[in-house]
Amino acid sequence: VQLQASGGGLVQAGGSLRLSCAASGRAFSRYHMGWFRQAPGKEREFVAAISRSGGRTTYEDSVKGRFPISRDNAKNAVYLQMNSLKPEDAATYYCAADWAISSAPLADTTSQYDYWGQGTLVTVSS
Repeated sequence: VQLQASGGGLVQAGGSLRLSCAASGRAFSRYHMGWFRQAPGKEREFVAAISRSGGRTTYEDSVKGRFPISRDNAKNAVYLQMNSLKPEDAATYYCAADWAISSAPLADTTSQYDYWGQGTLVTVSS
């Protein structure tokens, strides 16, 4: 599967952005999907993940309640709604796909994901 992330940009602290990730191929619903981010000089870190059906989600603690993840399998897309943005949220955001059975746990490490998008840059001004 090929992934294309978009929606990044410059936003003031407290503002919102919606990231999108478009997937190619017909097997999108067979993948758990995740969002990660990487700030300059730091390791890539987990942000959120959603199950194949969209029925389960998990979040990194610092974004819980602010960054809901969702997906639309009919459109082969996954979204990250980013609200109440903080300067420390600034990073390049990546979407990723994890080929998994429906009951598999949601992955939160980079090594568990099979495919990656190219990243979209989010800048938050204070």
